[in-house]
Amino acid sequence: MNLRVLSIAYPFSTVGSDSVGGAEQILYRLDEALVRSGHKSFVVAPAGSRVAGVLIRTPSTSCEITPRVRARTHAQLRAVVKEAINKFDPNLIHMHGVDFYEYLPPENRPVLVTLHLPVSFYPSWIFQLSRARTYLHGVSDSQNRTCPQNTRILPPIANGVPLLLERPAPKSDYAVCLSRIAPEKNVHTALAAARKAGVPCILAGKVFPYREHEEYFASQVEPLFDQARRFVGAVDEPSKWRLLQAARCLLQPSLAAETSSLVAMEALACGTPVIAFRSGALPEIVEDRKTGFIVQSADEMAAAISKLDRLDAEDCLQAARSRFSLDRMTRDYLQLYYKLANPTARPKQNQLVLRSTMDRY
Repeated sequence: MNLRVLSIAYPFSTVGSDSVGGAEQILYRLDEALVRSGHKSFVVAPAGSRVAGVLIRTPSTSCEITPRVRARTHAQLRAVVKEAINKFDPNLIHMHGVDFYEYLPPENRPVLVTLHLPVSFYPSWIFQLSRARTYLHGVSDSQNRTCPQNTRILPPIANGVPLLLERPAPKSDYAVCLSRIAPEKNVHTALAAARKAGVPCILAGKVFPYREHEEYFASQVEPLFDQARRFVGAVDEPSKWRLLQAARCLLQPSLAAETSSLVAMEALACGTPVIAFRSGALPEIVEDRKTGFIVQSADEMAAAISKLDRLDAEDCLQAARSRFSLDRMTRDYLQLYYKLANPTARPKQNQLVLRSTMDRY
């Protein structure tokens, strides 16, 4: 069975391998896997996105994202999605945006919604949608435990990342923090911890045009920059991997109930330990005192930086190999696509990215 999958991105962030948001990166990887496996992939995403399949462009937004801008964007997106369905006749729709319900197609072809963000970020009524053949799932066990149990909730599919290194790369003397710049990401704590520990820190990421995010950056983050703690803005994928490979550690002081953390997985895939707050799924990713440290404050984060020599970079690589494989993730999604698109059909082996494992579904 050849699939025709229409993926719909969050309308305020471009899709690509170097996207700031994890949802956009996952969409990029799934689109790539579909095309590589001989399926048809159609992606509705803002202009400037890069995909392997067919890109259906929506207008990009550079101004402040106000309620009025949101309403206009959602209206445009509903029209684009309707046209794409009529033109390409997908047998499955995969939605990734936190606001997916604003442009959810009304017809009854199967829709899979990946909840990339904490469940509290979504209105509670999404779990009682009346639309038939609409399925939701999360990306970690900790997130799944916060979802109400009903027939629409499928088992989580853990995220995965490319495994590029066979052995750890040489390290430089700096910590790195890669993140969206937003209050809940708490990135100023990473800068404060690095200063307290006396180590340089590179902050990379993007300030999206929300007033709260811009005010946070100006009032709490920017004042902490100095010659040793600096901001490099959003980085492309090669630059990201170079930063992670050479860093002494990744700092993850997020206060949000993280559903996953691609950058933590990527750091481990580089043999780089992660020092993270006990937020959401981060303790599921970071093995305390083996592949990093779980901490609760800037002081504890600073103290953990001084203990990095107790960790073995090879343990980080092995954790990534055994738990965070991109091939495993894309295989699991393609299996679920087959199941939802045609519950009575079984895919042929040569249509899979890797060997099938359907037991969870």
